[in-house]
Amino acid sequence: MKRLKIIADDKIPFLKGVLEPYADIVYLPGAKITAADVSDADAIFTRTRTKCNETLLKGSSVKLIATATIGFDHIDTDYCDAAGIRWVNAPGCNSWSVQQYITAVIVTLAKEKSFTPADLTLGVIGVGNVGSKVVRVAEALGMRVLQNDPPRAEREGEAAFTALDNLLSESDIVTCHTPLTKEGIYRTYHLATDDFFAKMKPGSVFINTSRGPVTDTEALKRAIQSGRLSAYILDVWEGEPNPDRDLLNGAFIGTPHIAGYSSDGKANGTAACIREFCNFFNLNILPDWYPGDVPPPPMPVSIVIDGSGKSNEQIFFEAVTHTYPVWEDSNRLKASPETFEEQRGGYWIRREFKNFTVHPVNIGDDTVESLRRIGFRIV
Repeated sequence: MKRLKIIADDKIPFLKGVLEPYADIVYLPGAKITAADVSDADAIFTRTRTKCNETLLKGSSVKLIATATIGFDHIDTDYCDAAGIRWVNAPGCNSWSVQQYITAVIVTLAKEKSFTPADLTLGVIGVGNVGSKVVRVAEALGMRVLQNDPPRAEREGEAAFTALDNLLSESDIVTCHTPLTKEGIYRTYHLATDDFFAKMKPGSVFINTSRGPVTDTEALKRAIQSGRLSAYILDVWEGEPNPDRDLLNGAFIGTPHIAGYSSDGKANGTAACIREFCNFFNLNILPDWYPGDVPPPPMPVSIVIDGSGKSNEQIFFEAVTHTYPVWEDSNRLKASPETFEEQRGGYWIRREFKNFTVHPVNIGDDTVESLRRIGFRIV
């Protein structure tokens, strides 16, 4: 029987050695995978840099595309459906990682801008796997939260959701967690336009960790120049991996598309690809595979916090940024924007909140419960 062949993005972690006993695997840089490479492949394991479209796939033997990511705008799904190629993404795989990123951004903003999260309103645009976790953590920080998600509102009713115009006018911080869609009634391409920013509350903060083209770069520049925004945070950029230098330099936090790059999130994405491959090709192997070698974080996993004389904001900042000093990622990118892809490919071992235990001392029960809701283990 002919062995199955997989073409895999060489930046998918924890994959090497797992499927080699059952298939031939060729590892290549995602952005450089060509039609010739996949011509005789049965499956492609990808991340966001491989454009899986007719140009790549026509005439190939590919039957399955598995992306180790939540997003799938790099896959021409219409072409794949018409060609009989199954495609799957990994919904929710890195949602806790993005939640950690947003939490680190909020507590860092609170410290640097001297505000209290509990006094502010957070507007969440897109309330799926990621957005719903951002809602949860914002509520744990005491924030008022407004949610906008037209597809969900249509399915579930509008009671829990807020119209976009109202969300923009009432929110102190607006964060985007939508997929990238270029057509249809739920189009998100250039969702954040001049009109969008004009409707935002003066002095508010804009965050985008979804996809770069959700934000109109020139419109964001005009909103900054007009003084409409007090700060902006971007993890995704139009024209990646070449971020607009002016936007990057002016960002409160600017990072190289790594919000979802916790080691936990990467492990989840790889596990999803392997399970789908085994199921699709009826291989009775590895039904519950998960990497057993996810490295520990570089900092202690036990955090003792003495709350004596500290505000809740100080306690949250201490706990959250112990796990993830997000400004360090930003400083690296600002210092060397030309190494955008290298910074993604060689990203450090970031572990999510669930891997850390907080030992609270002189901290009130309500604050301890908030730390638990954020995701920490508590002793």
